[in-house]
Amino acid sequence: MSTDTPGIDPLEALRAPRDPACDVFLTGPVFLDIIFTGLDSAPVRGTESWARGMGSSPGGVANMATALARLGLHTSLAAAFGDDHYGEYCWDALEQGEGIDLSMSHTVPGWHSPVTVSMAYEGERTMVSHGHEAPAPAPDAGTGSRAGAAGTGSRAGATGTGTSTAAAAPVFPQCPPRARAAIASLAPGRSEPWVATAARDGALVFGDVGWDETGRWDLDALPDLAHCEAFLPNAEEAMRYTRTDCPRAAAHALAERVPLAVVTLGAEGAYAVDGRTGTAAAVPAIEVEALDPTGAGDVFVAGFVTGTLADWPLADRLAFAGLTAALSVQEFGGSLSAPGWAEIAAWWQLIRTCDRQDPAALERYAFLDDLLPATARAWPLRRAVPTIGFRQ
Repeated sequence: MSTDTPGIDPLEALRAPRDPACDVFLTGPVFLDIIFTGLDSAPVRGTESWARGMGSSPGGVANMATALARLGLHTSLAAAFGDDHYGEYCWDALEQGEGIDLSMSHTVPGWHSPVTVSMAYEGERTMVSHGHEAPAPAPDAGTGSRAGAAGTGSRAGATGTGTSTAAAAPVFPQCPPRARAAIASLAPGRSEPWVATAARDGALVFGDVGWDETGRWDLDALPDLAHCEAFLPNAEEAMRYTRTDCPRAAAHALAERVPLAVVTLGAEGAYAVDGRTGTAAAVPAIEVEALDPTGAGDVFVAGFVTGTLADWPLADRLAFAGLTAALSVQEFGGSLSAPGWAEIAAWWQLIRTCDRQDPAALERYAFLDDLLPATARAWPLRRAVPTIGFRQ
């Protein structure tokens, strides 16, 4: 993340003294992602393939947390971190590098960090992962510290001896923080009690979903969907859940179950339906040269959450989410690729000076004028590629 990103707070005009300190809360596993790009083809058995590019970064739920933080939202993450070097790197990258609140997170002594290796080629990616489910934190365990097994190496929320100053306070998942919004990963047959608590405390819950390995594709098997303000499946998932053969029809069917249904259409953009008003919006995708699509879906969700909390019109939210996702696929994947306001401002400055631009297409993003500074750095931007092992 560049240090000269414009200090834009998309919620500045809406903030009030009694508002929650946290804009968005989310939870899930954090992986160490190692990303290889510049492969001409898939690796062949029995051969060695050399990649022209490589990066490493926190992955998993960290992709979305980073995307939210870079868009100026106060982001709180509850996650387990290994007490190995990978875990320490991921913790520091998120807390110190991105400004994400980890007071609800904890370190698990003797547990190693999950790892994913992602290989990008031919416009897609192949991933290999390894890890074990983290044990649940003890009821009296403190959070917010990077204390190792020996009780040293503490971070925010812990004393120098590794004793958490908040050990006696209720901790996640029993007591999620009060927030404007929360992002929940929905899974068939699984209910997370914190989701209902967050919704009851006033958070708008955005439901993300993955492939249904059971093959049932039953909305009633997603118990936490009842607490969601918005549901954001991709086109294939939406059609399977609604037994329709058209993504737009699927979105309208989903809007009968949730207040806001958003269906991503890949290269065709996105379509959304507001179930309360009946308003629908469609925004085409931005054509870009994709380096790595890893994490683009997470960035889309972060962009849409930002626009929703800022109370933008539905079409502007879709356009902004699509723009942030498009900018992300031009960089190394995962949390490395999430754009900040500097990248968005530079793109907007460049695109308006290009020849043969469709005025109607430019008008779709005119709302950016009220958000961005009058001048921006030249595009493309040079971005640092974090990796493990460098020392100052």
